[in-house]
Amino acid sequence: MTAVLPATYSVRPPAKEDAEAVFELVAACNTAVIGFADFTLDDVVDELTAPGFEPATDGWLVFDGDRLAGFATIYGKGDRHQLDAYVVTAEPVVEACLLGELTRRAAEIAAAYGHASVPMDVGVYRADESRRARFAEYGFVTGTTYHRMRIDHAGPVEAPAVPAGITVRRGAPDKASRRAAQDVLNSSFAGQFGFSPRTFEEWHASHENQSSFDWSLITLLELDGKVVAFRECTDQFLEDENCNYIGRLGVVAEARGRGLAKFLLRDQFALDAAAGLAGTILHVDTNNPTPALGLYLSVGMSASLVIDVWQLEVQAA
Repeated sequence: MTAVLPATYSVRPPAKEDAEAVFELVAACNTAVIGFADFTLDDVVDELTAPGFEPATDGWLVFDGDRLAGFATIYGKGDRHQLDAYVVTAEPVVEACLLGELTRRAAEIAAAYGHASVPMDVGVYRADESRRARFAEYGFVTGTTYHRMRIDHAGPVEAPAVPAGITVRRGAPDKASRRAAQDVLNSSFAGQFGFSPRTFEEWHASHENQSSFDWSLITLLELDGKVVAFRECTDQFLEDENCNYIGRLGVVAEARGRGLAKFLLRDQFALDAAAGLAGTILHVDTNNPTPALGLYLSVGMSASLVIDVWQLEVQAA
């Protein structure tokens, strides 16, 4: 994945001041493929200012003169045993150049954290047939597929009954409740594709930096005084689709089979409808070891967008 850029092209790291230009590029590329931007300016700012992201080594902008032609970032969590890469451009030669930089940096990160190799993941819209073909030529393989699930709210939605023995806690205003939420996250998502446990400090800092998130958007479910399930929402899709987004929803193994996940979904639907929102959105890994896709279909959600995660195993430098 090496490419020589035309003589008029240049490469430099991104800065927060580049956010508007990056957003315009992302919006144009996404609109050409799926018909809408699927991104906001706040999303770009969040990415460029995320705790742990080092623009000087982990971000790239490609310019043709003064025109922004490409953007890429690489980001790892926890012990960096898996890396998320993001690359946006409408030009194959720029894409090849950026993927070369991403692969080089992934090899450096793998070595720095003592890994013999590390998988690098890049999301590609299923509708982008030309990019999918190029990624196959680059040596990527499909790691998994995410469906963006959505349910529309045309009017009031009846709130569900709270399951027997369950106490509902709205919001996570203190460190204790936040730690409880992360504990359920780590337990319920262990072994799922792309999930990397993080220290509480790293996880907390990433949430504090996210412009669409507030700690009041977490809901905890207690059973016998112990938090056994949680739901984490954001306003990520509020600006562009007038929808709430369920970023994470998890139930610890010993509390499954009580209808807690279904309650958390229907509870959020009722809240969103009452707030006048058009709908509720979430993403589901279709290879999830739990029957999550069937759960979401059973409560009336349907797939509105399909995103494949293409993966390349990168050897340490």
